[in-house]
Amino acid sequence: MADRNVLFGAGLGAWNGADTARTADVLELVTGADSLGLDLFSIADHPYLGDKLDAYATLAFLLGSTSQITGVVTVTNPSRPAPLLARTLTSLSALSGGRVVLGIGAGGMWDQIVKLGVPRLEPGAAVRGMAEAIMLVRALSGGGDPVFFGGSVYHVSDLAPAAEPTPPIWTGAVHPKALAVTGRLADGWVPGGGSDWLSPLYRESRPLIDEAATTDGRDPSSIVSIFNFGGRITSGPLPATRDDDGRWIGGSPDQWIEELTTAVLDHHAGGFIYRTTDDSPPPVALARWAQEIVPSVRAAIAAA
Repeated sequence: MADRNVLFGAGLGAWNGADTARTADVLELVTGADSLGLDLFSIADHPYLGDKLDAYATLAFLLGSTSQITGVVTVTNPSRPAPLLARTLTSLSALSGGRVVLGIGAGGMWDQIVKLGVPRLEPGAAVRGMAEAIMLVRALSGGGDPVFFGGSVYHVSDLAPAAEPTPPIWTGAVHPKALAVTGRLADGWVPGGGSDWLSPLYRESRPLIDEAATTDGRDPSSIVSIFNFGGRITSGPLPATRDDDGRWIGGSPDQWIEELTTAVLDHHAGGFIYRTTDDSPPPVALARWAQEIVPSVRAAIAAA
């Protein structure tokens, strides 16, 4: 891992939920993250909830309000048809100068998704739909000949691709078949449930991604693991930085710096999307993350 382009970001959901009643907070948080030099922000996609901002409308607005930071929806709801999603991604990429990542999943809340009038997909079909969506987003970007695609979930005919390059694609895969799709087709993986680099979910799931990548002739190290997780940033060191279940709970800046540096050097972490778990005002927590922790981790990684 000679070239460690580790990403540091902020997740919107944990601090304000991207609620329709708190739009000013959303804008303040992301413009602050942009000015503080963070790499990305993330927003969840729950279009069946009326009190939440639409993920892609919000993503577009926030990209237009910033200049450097990248946005990612973690992860895109399967109610969004893949051909239209491809057009959305290439348009956002063109408008923002490439500051967008596609996060995509197979759908974890189908009882909610069907309320949108979307036909329910059983688990196997949902995973095939995720794979086909990734293939279509790739096929419908980067220019080239018209696309003809006949899958089990998606079909397009004589559809011209956009000239804009394909954005990076990360999955939120959980189950073995979806993890295998990640290894074959994706550029990154966001482990679910706030899992970190020492969690059983990561340790049991990442080998399935690597195995599928190797079988498909890909380099497993090219698929980054991006951890979307939480924790407190305390003024002094904590006697224990993990709870009885082994989950990271936070600590002092020095404890964070040591833990994240180890996560990169020893566990091949490719990025961290931070969310606070204490009662600090969002701008305060964000500033501590961006100013007291991130620069030191970057320096430690560069020096290793």
